[in-house]
Amino acid sequence: MPRFAILLALLFAVPALNAAPSYQLKVLADNLNYPWALEFLPDGDMLLTERSGTLKRLAADGSERFSIQPALPDLLQAAQAGLQDVILTPGFTGNSQILLSYACGTLKANNTCLASAELTTSGLNNIKRIFQAQPLKSGAAHFGGRIAFLPDNSLVLTLGDGFDYREQAQNPANHLGKIVRLNADGSIPPDNPFADRPGYVAEIYSLGHRNVQGIFYDAVTQTLYSHEHGPRGGDELNIIQAGENYGWPVATKGIDYTGARVSPYTAFSGMQAPVWGWTPSIAPAGMTLYRGELFPQWQGNIFVAALAAKSVYRLQIEKQQIVHEQVLFSELKQRIRDVRSGPDGALYLLTDSDKGQLIKVTPAN
Repeated sequence: MPRFAILLALLFAVPALNAAPSYQLKVLADNLNYPWALEFLPDGDMLLTERSGTLKRLAADGSERFSIQPALPDLLQAAQAGLQDVILTPGFTGNSQILLSYACGTLKANNTCLASAELTTSGLNNIKRIFQAQPLKSGAAHFGGRIAFLPDNSLVLTLGDGFDYREQAQNPANHLGKIVRLNADGSIPPDNPFADRPGYVAEIYSLGHRNVQGIFYDAVTQTLYSHEHGPRGGDELNIIQAGENYGWPVATKGIDYTGARVSPYTAFSGMQAPVWGWTPSIAPAGMTLYRGELFPQWQGNIFVAALAAKSVYRLQIEKQQIVHEQVLFSELKQRIRDVRSGPDGALYLLTDSDKGQLIKVTPAN
């Protein structure tokens, strides 16, 4: 067991609905440089990305098998820009293919990119960029970057509005402020909602988003959930449906960082309202939906990592409505970048700092 795999001294009782369980927190890895995403491998290992551009392969106990900086085409590292999500493709057991999202370009001309690669025991082979969001824009904020696969083996990739380009989230002729749907090779599914509509880029799956940094497809209920950062307030949890408009910046409950009003509307005809929201902002980052066995009281609950709120929000959902919310893991006093449900039934957390940690959550007993 590596020196940093330490058991936190205290076990925390969770005061929650229906006698929710107590839990313990175990640090599996530390000194991580702004860790961003976690993915589980069939053999029990984990892939972990750092925003600095590093991909790590860890054993189940957190010990490091390799740490590399893959040669991602035109990787940009600055402020919010860098390496982001990692996911296995549905054909991974046969072809060892993974996908990586990252910011690409220069400070004056950049956007979100998606690359495919072959995972080996010591690193990556055959790295190839398969998608680049358009247009290229300046700045180093609001890249989105989360990936989820759908039942037909197509994927959705979340994109940001570029911060200074928020009106473009309503422009169907580009990718800013959109969720796009692609095949695993980067090609466009012919049944995308706007594939044949003039004036629309064919990759768009939904539009009207600000900065989507959480997405999860729940196979049990056949529901695609996402959340996005609002400005000052107006963080949203949405249920994503093909072809729908989610309002930004026409409808929002947030205000600008200057204190000015973004829009006079909190809702607008023809635009989808969120199923849940947070004002003031919690800065939602990663997200998962729990279907494990270690915490039966949490079955079907959504977990949202929060940066500004330094915690994880557990949402109990019934008939697509949130009926209960609970704040967890605030005792860590750390910004939480990602939360994942492991194949072992445990929850896994990534903390957001230059000395970030990978933390495993299991029942106290």
